[in-house]
Amino acid sequence: MILTETDTIWRGRTMLFSPYDVRGVTLKNRIVMSPMCMYACDTQDGTVRNWHLIHYPARAVGQVGLIIVEATAVTPQGRISERDLGIWSDDHVKGLQSLTALVQEQGAKIGIQLAHAGRKAMIEGEIIAPSALPFNEKMQTPREMTKTDIEETIQAFQDGARRAKQAGFDVIEIHAAHGYLINEFLSPLSNKRTDEYGGTFDNRYRFLGEVIAAVREVWDGPLFVRVSACDYHTEGLTVEDYIKYAKRMKEDGVDLVDVSSGAVVPASIDSYPGYQVPFAEAIRNGADIATGAVGLITSGRQAEEILRNKRADLIFIGRELLRDPYWPRTAANELGVSIEAPIPYTRGW
Repeated sequence: MILTETDTIWRGRTMLFSPYDVRGVTLKNRIVMSPMCMYACDTQDGTVRNWHLIHYPARAVGQVGLIIVEATAVTPQGRISERDLGIWSDDHVKGLQSLTALVQEQGAKIGIQLAHAGRKAMIEGEIIAPSALPFNEKMQTPREMTKTDIEETIQAFQDGARRAKQAGFDVIEIHAAHGYLINEFLSPLSNKRTDEYGGTFDNRYRFLGEVIAAVREVWDGPLFVRVSACDYHTEGLTVEDYIKYAKRMKEDGVDLVDVSSGAVVPASIDSYPGYQVPFAEAIRNGADIATGAVGLITSGRQAEEILRNKRADLIFIGRELLRDPYWPRTAANELGVSIEAPIPYTRGW
């Protein structure tokens, strides 16, 4: 579908700038800031720093509808790097409360991505994973998780969700993509277990299912899950597998699947504008669940086409929002519609 000016503007409205309701939370538009690691903690304690208090609210001023904070570790062992944000301690709540208040004050909603890096953790000390397989020859070999490790990690996700609620977040996203711990359980390339957490489709889903259930015990708000919908490997998972996973997630209480791809094993990925959108479309239609599209989406017209053709429900913008904190205004100008400016910026917008 090629959008003309007449097609795009319908009675002065666009899909991109229409509200979106999910479980009692209303986003003012369909633009989501994708979680992107900042590696900005000055120490190894995972607390919010001034950088976070500037970076995220700036995008709220820029009129992003939903801002999802970077991968935030539910255990110290689960950090991607030693400069990651954390939510493994009640000591993290105060800083996160300051962050949520600043973003919400500017009219945006804010979410947090709860994460555990698994075998891709690049920290000092022991790391854990479903199986004792390193990501590549340069990275540390993890210890295979025991049943106790699994139980403790599920509890850590639940505790993280409880703290996220205390901190005032509007949305929680569970990170099950990009080769991190939950993704490692899902994929047969990284999960070689022979117990109830490995082998069959149902067994490989079990860990994610139990994490979702644990989070839902303490969180009744919108719940997203980010997935990697293709392993880019002949023996790995495809989008058809993730349609089945998404059906299970919907049954378990997930509201939206944030659809990325790759990174569970080293692979060559042919990336181009919108290259992951077909995965979001397939899961949306195949599992009858809302999806978010992400991956080299850079223009308003591109985003509008995705929404108008029912290929996804939300547009997750990553690097383009690093380049342009006011990308919503840029997209609105491209689509020929007006959006409300922050009052101090009215003269410039």
